[in-house]
Amino acid sequence: MHSPFVFDLVTKCFYDKKNYTEYSILKNYRNSILANKNTIEVTDFGAGSRVFRSNTRAINQIAKNAGISQKRAQLLFRIVNYFQPEDILEIGTSLGLATSALSLGNSKSKIISLEGCTNTINQCQLQLQKFNINNVECVNTKFEDFLKTYNLKPTTHNLIYFDGNHSKKATLFYFELLLPSIANDSVWIFDDIHWSKDMEEAWEIIKNHPKVKVTIDTFQWGIVFFRTEQEKEHFVIRT
Repeated sequence: MHSPFVFDLVTKCFYDKKNYTEYSILKNYRNSILANKNTIEVTDFGAGSRVFRSNTRAINQIAKNAGISQKRAQLLFRIVNYFQPEDILEIGTSLGLATSALSLGNSKSKIISLEGCTNTINQCQLQLQKFNINNVECVNTKFEDFLKTYNLKPTTHNLIYFDGNHSKKATLFYFELLLPSIANDSVWIFDDIHWSKDMEEAWEIIKNHPKVKVTIDTFQWGIVFFRTEQEKEHFVIRT
């Protein structure tokens, strides 16, 4: 590994074996959702913010099928704890499993989390309140509508977690819209980069973008850094 920056990240964060007290909160948050068998009407949005489908689902089943795994939630917590980003954007709130990890990683951060489905985000807000997570602003919006405002006002995000529309077109659209918000220390995390051939193509385009300096492929996530002092390098690291 040629980069001291990446070496430190991997050894001190990715492979950090400390049993953080926050892990028990993440576990309790998850168990609380998994125990909830109530049903809600869920709306999914496709390309161009069109309604893709709408159906009734049990809350615990949403968590099982769409929520971040416990292992990934702990890693997300460690990444936020390591970098201590002050301003975080999450694209795709769902029931807040990842949101809680983002919050616990730095309780002093300001988090904006976007979710298109009204019923889902309402349920998430109830969960966040239940666990006294108070630094998250949940925004019920179509992603494109919210992100288009970034061309109109100066905004900086230290960390962005992309877990919304897992398509090549949408991912690259969000990537381009949010580029004006980067700082030198910004960290972007793309979920499901190997979800499909289209997502793998999107990941390759992102890696080759001139503003992108370092990328890490963890098989599930693609992590992007914009540090101008770094040589352009790409890593594949199992977590």
